[in-house]
Amino acid sequence: MSTEKNLVGVILAAGRGTRIKPLSLRYPKPLLPVCNKPIIQYQIEDMKRIGVKEVFVVVGHLKEKVPQQLGDGSAWGMKLHYIDQGETLGIAHAVLQLEDQIDSPFILFLGDIFMVNKDLQTMVEMFWARQAGGVLAVKREYNPEYIRRNFAVILHASGIVTRVIEKPRYVNTDLKGCGIYLFDQAIFDAIRRTPRTAQRDEYEITSSIQILIDDGYPVYPAEVVKWDMNITLACDLLGCNRRQRERLGQDNIVGQNVRLAPGTQVINSVIGDGVTVSQPITIRDSLLFAGTPVTGTEDIVDTVMTPDDVIVCRGR
Repeated sequence: MSTEKNLVGVILAAGRGTRIKPLSLRYPKPLLPVCNKPIIQYQIEDMKRIGVKEVFVVVGHLKEKVPQQLGDGSAWGMKLHYIDQGETLGIAHAVLQLEDQIDSPFILFLGDIFMVNKDLQTMVEMFWARQAGGVLAVKREYNPEYIRRNFAVILHASGIVTRVIEKPRYVNTDLKGCGIYLFDQAIFDAIRRTPRTAQRDEYEITSSIQILIDDGYPVYPAEVVKWDMNITLACDLLGCNRRQRERLGQDNIVGQNVRLAPGTQVINSVIGDGVTVSQPITIRDSLLFAGTPVTGTEDIVDTVMTPDDVIVCRGR
């Protein structure tokens, strides 16, 4: 295992997100806005805070839009590289595309999961201090359904990870794996020996982690995630914005160059840059993407609006 304390970043931003249609027709999931900032930008800023200076972004679906939005990373004093996954065959397959690009340990984020973290530096310090093969960001989760949607992390009495189970049918732990991982380069050896799963016909990173563990590399959990949300459906994005807005202690978040008709009321909502509201209406519990023109006279309630789509989330 590496002894140099150099860490690079990896963000996976290639998935199609078919269940989040119609948003996925025009937006890669990592570019979806949470309080007027794309999900992936939160991750880049998290990486910057722990000293990462170079990030590899694996792109696929609508791949040109990601570098268009993020640029070369100079806005954050970082360097961003973009790698095309090609055929999207799972998380492990995406990571394997970087084997020839990365020669140090790396921190990996899944770009379509919004996460609020406690202290990622703890995760990094654990990795170096214990000479780990991997450290997994985890969260205590008391709703088994959320663990079934992600992966379960099983520990030995000593605190080391012994098993990881992707989307378990039966849940006998309250430890949920989240979308942040810290790996030494041994993970690449494990990925190359990872078979496609019968469940989704993909190369799952959890299968690779289990191979890493079985090879004798120590893998540890780090409880560094306060809350997370996998944006699966369009209305999940509305809920995520609401929760983050409340966490920030703001009744409304209104972007720059927003034009509201006199008499317009904005209540518990997020309005993106350059939105124009032509009539005096009420906007309540809603999310308006940047550049959305609102010309109608009906109030907007529990709704996600983009320049192209209107998604009503009441009753969902």
